[in-house]
Amino acid sequence: MPEIEHVPMTSSSSSSVTKMDNALFGKYELGKLLGCGAFAKVYHARNISTGQSVAVKVINKNKIAGTNLMSNIKREITIMRRLRHPNIVKLFEVLASKTKIYFVMEFVKGGELFAKVAKGRFNEDLCRKYFQQLISAVGYCHSRGVFHRDLKPENLLVDDNGDLKVSDFGLSAVTDQIHNDGLLHTLCGTPAYVAPEILAKKGYDGAKVDVWSCGVILFVLSAGYLPFNDPNLMMMYKKIYKGEFRCPKWMSSDLKRFLSRLLDTNPEKRITVDEITRHPWFKKDYKAINFYEEQFDIKHDKEERAGSSLNAFDIISFSSGLDLSGLFDESAENGERFVSAESPEKIIEKVEEVVKVDNVVRLKKKKEWGVELEGLNGNFTIGLEVFPLTDNLVVVEVRPTGSSACMYNQVWKNKIRPELISLQQERQVAGN
Repeated sequence: MPEIEHVPMTSSSSSSVTKMDNALFGKYELGKLLGCGAFAKVYHARNISTGQSVAVKVINKNKIAGTNLMSNIKREITIMRRLRHPNIVKLFEVLASKTKIYFVMEFVKGGELFAKVAKGRFNEDLCRKYFQQLISAVGYCHSRGVFHRDLKPENLLVDDNGDLKVSDFGLSAVTDQIHNDGLLHTLCGTPAYVAPEILAKKGYDGAKVDVWSCGVILFVLSAGYLPFNDPNLMMMYKKIYKGEFRCPKWMSSDLKRFLSRLLDTNPEKRITVDEITRHPWFKKDYKAINFYEEQFDIKHDKEERAGSSLNAFDIISFSSGLDLSGLFDESAENGERFVSAESPEKIIEKVEEVVKVDNVVRLKKKKEWGVELEGLNGNFTIGLEVFPLTDNLVVVEVRPTGSSACMYNQVWKNKIRPELISLQQERQVAGN
C-alpha cells in the first residue's frame, strides 16, 4: 500500500482529480494537521467521491513497535465499531499500510471542549446541557459493555450545532477484560480525572470510575479549574483518595450536592448513571436524546454488498479470511494473523477435523478458544488462538514455536489454513 504524503485541501473538483494519486488509498484528500501526539497525528481530510469532511488519525506503527499499544489499537477498533450514538464520534473505516494505520472518523468541527472551558467557566445551564449529553453517551457505552476509562474535556469534542461528542476510546475496556472478581485491574487514565479506587490498586468497576470522571468534568466546566490539583502528583493523589475538594461560592447548592454524589470516594455509595438521570439537577430542561440505532448501523443487504460504499469491516466479513497482517504487524516468520467471519467454535472444530486425519500432529486444547499443535516426535509446536474482534468477526492468530519452516508449511499452510479458507468460502456461498 502506498505511503501517503501531506496533500493540501482544495475546493476545485478538477484539482482533486489531479491529486488522487497522492490521496489516501485514492479515497481521501488529506488536509491540515488538526493535532498530534507521541504516536499519532490527526488530519482534516475530504472524501474525494462525496466531498464529505472526515478526520483521519494516522498512527505510526514504527513508533509503537515493542509496546503494548497495538493491543489498545485493536481494542479501540473493536469498541468504536460497536458504538453508534449521536454523542459519540463515529468510526467510518480503518485502513493500513506497512508502516501506518489510518482511522477514518467523523470530523467534529468545533474542536475540544477543553479549549472552550480554558477560556472561562460555563454557566450552569450550559454545564447541564453538556453533562446531559455526556451521560447519554456514557450510559449507552455501559449498556454495550464498554467503559471509557479516560473521560476528560480533551476527549470531548463539540460539533457545529454545539453538541458534545465523546472521542478517543484507546484506553477503553470491555466486559471481556473483567476478572473473576467482577472488576477491572488495569491502571490507566489521566491523573487529575482518575477515581480513588484505581489508586487503591484493588480492582474497580468500569462504570463507577467513568461516573467519577464525569463528576470531575462537570466540576471543571462549572468552576473553570480542577477539583483535585497539586504540583506534586502524590499530593494530588492523596486529595483524590480522600475526596478533598471545595466548590466555589458561585455554584448553586443543588449542583454542590449533586457533585458530592458524583465525587463520592466510596464507589458503592457513588451515584449510578440510572440515578443521575433521575436526579433533579440533571432533569431540569432535559431533552431525551431519541435516535434509532439502525440509522447508524452499516447495512449488509445485497445491494450494499455489491456497491462501492462497503467499508473495511464489510469487506473483511465477506472475504475468504482477509489477511490483516499489514494492520496487526505480524511477520511471516513469527506466524500470522488473519480475520474470519466464522465463529470460534467452527474454527476450532475444523482444526480438530484436519488433525484427526493427520499422523504427524497431536492436538492439545488450551483455555478459551485456543489449541496447540505438537509434532509427535516433539520437533515442532504451533499455537493457534481465536480472538473475537466484533460481533461478526474474529482474529485467528497462529504462532510457530521451535518449528522448522518446512513443518510449519506442511502442517499449517498446506493443510489447516486451506481448510479454514474453504470453510469461509462455504459460508459466503450459503449467504448468497
